[in-house]
Amino acid sequence: MTDFQTLAEKACRDEGLTRADCLAVLRAPDERLLDLLDAAFKVRERYFGRKVRLQMLLNAKSGACQEDCHYCSQSAVSTAQIDRYGLLPREEMLEGARRAAAAKAQRYCIVISGRSPLDREIAEISEAVQAIKREIPIQVCCSLGLLNEEQARKLKGAGVDRINHNLNTSEAYHPAICTTHTFRDRLTTIQHARAAGLEICSGGIIGMGESDDDVIDLALALREVKPDSIPLNTLHPVPGTPLEHCRHLTPQRCLKVLCLFRFLHPRTEIRIAGGREFNLRTLQPLSLYAADSLFVGGYLTTPGQPAQEAWKMITDLGFEIEVEYKQPVVN
Repeated sequence: MTDFQTLAEKACRDEGLTRADCLAVLRAPDERLLDLLDAAFKVRERYFGRKVRLQMLLNAKSGACQEDCHYCSQSAVSTAQIDRYGLLPREEMLEGARRAAAAKAQRYCIVISGRSPLDREIAEISEAVQAIKREIPIQVCCSLGLLNEEQARKLKGAGVDRINHNLNTSEAYHPAICTTHTFRDRLTTIQHARAAGLEICSGGIIGMGESDDDVIDLALALREVKPDSIPLNTLHPVPGTPLEHCRHLTPQRCLKVLCLFRFLHPRTEIRIAGGREFNLRTLQPLSLYAADSLFVGGYLTTPGQPAQEAWKMITDLGFEIEVEYKQPVVN
């Protein structure tokens, strides 16, 4: 029987887990879930205390994507009924930042669909970020697809703090979920963003049919990337996407994966991302014993927990929302 406290001690010493250790976490009996969460919390509390950081997304350009990512309702192979529109005007991106600040979000993420941003889109997003930074001292993250280094440098110069570009799954499993770009393409974008001086947000999606070894390989690949934050999504299968029938996740499985990522990334912000409400259901509060961050207010094309409900969940646990700037007064 695996001693999960021993794994927590390894994590606190910055020691990597063996593959056998990792498998023991993912395959832990459900009746030992609280023991596992207690061990993960020991690591989480050491580096993050009882603080929780919030983040809010803006879907600034929706649909019409050329890529065939099987999980995505905006992809070229999706027939999902979603809103489709071009890049939002600057004022709407600014208003989104105001909503994020009012929601006690520490970070605001502007997301667009598509393989890569057009130069015109980089310029318009840069102008919007400059306007945001003049008014609201919120951190700004952008998720814009594949980037070259010049684009990354322009975003950095405009005041963007962080780039999100997820690895999504293991390198071995990547061709099963996307064929229009490679795992290596994703790593290259991360390299370009880092070279431009941007912080890195990179994580993955669990529940797409991958094996335990794929989950472990994703977590280990992220140890090589060393991102500043890791968003951990759990698949919300949307009708009209190739993965619409992939519905085998349980709340217990999601929590075990979160614990594994905490052991392997003890000092890194881990955010409970897309699919939280759909997959964790009534066990959502338990996720914060491993993770230290979460999204509020919904995702790109699926709804999420309103900020006020998340605040209550956090404070009911005895945790505290961390905000590094003065919030605007909301009438």
